[in-house]
Amino acid sequence: MVHFVGAGSGAPDLITVRGARLLREADVIIYAGSLVNPELLSYAKKNCEIFDSSKMTLEDVVSVIKRAESAGKTTVRLHTGDPSLFGAVREQYDALSRLGIEFSVCPGVSSFSAAAAALKAEYTLPGVSQSVIISRAAGRTDVPGAQSVHAMSAHKSTMIFFLSAALAEKLQSELIAGGWAHDTPAAVAFRVSWPDEKIIHCTVGTLFETLTKNDIRKTALIIVGDVLGGDYHRSRLYDPGFSTEYREASK
Repeated sequence: MVHFVGAGSGAPDLITVRGARLLREADVIIYAGSLVNPELLSYAKKNCEIFDSSKMTLEDVVSVIKRAESAGKTTVRLHTGDPSLFGAVREQYDALSRLGIEFSVCPGVSSFSAAAAALKAEYTLPGVSQSVIISRAAGRTDVPGAQSVHAMSAHKSTMIFFLSAALAEKLQSELIAGGWAHDTPAAVAFRVSWPDEKIIHCTVGTLFETLTKNDIRKTALIIVGDVLGGDYHRSRLYDPGFSTEYREASK
């Protein structure tokens, strides 16, 4: 059996209870060494085989899993954050399905959730934004044209960018061209929940300068939107003048 496990945002205690249990039970662990906190490997039992997938191809990963399966072993494929976001997992799911190998998926705490916690921010504020766009800037790997930063900026939703720190100059230019004002609040969350975490507030117009000044080129999220500002509407859910299924309006 193979278990795809979300490692969480970085801190070893932000993995789920289920994820930690699966790590403890694994005979083989294949982890994303360039991103996953190696402290998570402390959950592994002494005789566990451990492989760093940053040095492997898809075919290498599948080969290790096939060997483990033929030996009746349990494998954990440990991915950073939550596997569903930029995890390159679909191709692995399909490869295992073609081979008739059963697998499960254990969700993890994504770094975009950890960033909100570190920022003490709410991505969906009444009267400001009720939608969140999670994307990345186009670089060596393109994005579909209709989902470019320029195009998606028109929605004025909260925007969270993975894998874009090294493309900050281009990202800033596209955000402004897409309609975001230079003074729109933004933030950079570097290695969020790790011991060397940095949370830096800036604006869309100072984004590139901020990343350059702090020498941040990777392992960072970029958050853009007016939810990082101070203006919003009070939630009607807790408004005394608003009735709900559980409470009558009191005034």
